[in-house]
Amino acid sequence: QVQLVESGGGLVQAGGSLRLSCAASLRTFSGYAMGWFRQAPGKEREFVAGVSWSGGNTGYADSVKGRFAISRDNTKNTVYLQMGSLKPEDTAIYYCAAGRFTYWGTSSQAYNYWGQGTQVTVSS
Repeated sequence: QVQLVESGGGLVQAGGSLRLSCAASLRTFSGYAMGWFRQAPGKEREFVAGVSWSGGNTGYADSVKGRFAISRDNTKNTVYLQMGSLKPEDTAIYYCAAGRFTYWGTSSQAYNYWGQGTQVTVSS
């Protein structure tokens, strides 16, 4: 049974930093692209960042470009999202997702597996 488990969320002041982690129980983790999405109350789930299977290619939503960094460690079956210069509008539940493709994608429908999410709250 595939499981993706996010951790690292919490309450932080504006301008602060957090690092999210997502541990995956995928047998062939390195064969999956990974993504981070978020959903704020009353809004649709949106793409935040993605990383290719090898970690060599990454992509970001314009709203987080230059502030967030996605990375992965295929020896630990884990993907990370380093978030900096946080803003109140970054407040959301953050989800990691795994997709059976080599390149990252921005559409949530393309991903095969999802975690339960971790809450990030940024106070002003």
